[in-house]
Amino acid sequence: MAQQNFDMPTNDSALPDAPQPQQDREASNALATDAGSITGTVFDMNRNVLQGARVTLTGSAGSAMRTVESGSNGQFSFTQLPPDVYTISVTAPGMNAFSTLQLPLRQGEAQILPPITLSVFGGSTSVTVSGNKEELSKQQVQIAVQQRIGRVIPNFYSTYDWNAPPMLAKQKLQLGIRAVIDPVSFLTVAAIAGVEQYRNTFPSYGDGIEGYGKRYGAALANHVSGTMLGHAVYPAIFHQDPRYFYRGKGSVGSRTLYAISAAVIARGDDGRWKPNYSRVLGHFSAAAISNLYYPASDRGISLVLVNGLAATGASAGGNLIREFLLKRITSHVPEGANGQP
Repeated sequence: MAQQNFDMPTNDSALPDAPQPQQDREASNALATDAGSITGTVFDMNRNVLQGARVTLTGSAGSAMRTVESGSNGQFSFTQLPPDVYTISVTAPGMNAFSTLQLPLRQGEAQILPPITLSVFGGSTSVTVSGNKEELSKQQVQIAVQQRIGRVIPNFYSTYDWNAPPMLAKQKLQLGIRAVIDPVSFLTVAAIAGVEQYRNTFPSYGDGIEGYGKRYGAALANHVSGTMLGHAVYPAIFHQDPRYFYRGKGSVGSRTLYAISAAVIARGDDGRWKPNYSRVLGHFSAAAISNLYYPASDRGISLVLVNGLAATGASAGGNLIREFLLKRITSHVPEGANGQP
């Protein structure tokens, strides 16, 4: 690339060594296209982000190429990197040093590292940690609300950044409310009520405008209670992430198993995987609440069990769609966010 030659028209009036702006711009564009990047986030053992950590990039030659400090959100970035095999080392006052294994970087690749966690040196040194968890949490909400399937249908609860920081309880509630009041949600509820009206589901509601109104109210109540409980309230209580973490790598079978299991297994705010109490309780709690407004003839434990299991199954099916289809048709997916590293 650096050896490319550009044919320029002969101009006897130009000086032999005169700069060629167009040539320089074309060469720069070519280099920018082929350049890669490595980004990451530095945490302490309590999952607080570390500001001011010294991050050094070393190439295959063994000499340090660049050094930066992690920002207020704990993040660092090395850009305009040529293909090579790199190593990242991280140090901070009072903390044990960290070094990655070799990181092969292909041409034009944007590589996002797993979270880098520094432990306290000797286990007894007191360290003051800087970092704004709420700022990171707000950024996650801003990313989520921009994601739409075909730029129209919300895809708020998919994250394509495997190392996305967790959201705080306040932001989980905010995202839940945003999902409930989205205009597309009301149209979806209207469609559900229409199908139920056509199939005469819950005959006690009757026909006509009145029957449709009752079905619409019940469907809307299901939507509100299921979203707020399963995606906001319970995740805040159990400290679990309500989003589906896109994997994107591995065999079709392993990705299928992962997507289905995500209906009952969730990532905790501490980064560990655990039973998805939030989603499962959300489904069954919403089904129990529906006893308050469904016709008396349809109420009972069977309504709770059937609706709760159906919602859990629908969640597994939705995860399969998220894993294999939605990324390519979702707008505003963050650049370089390609699932599991």
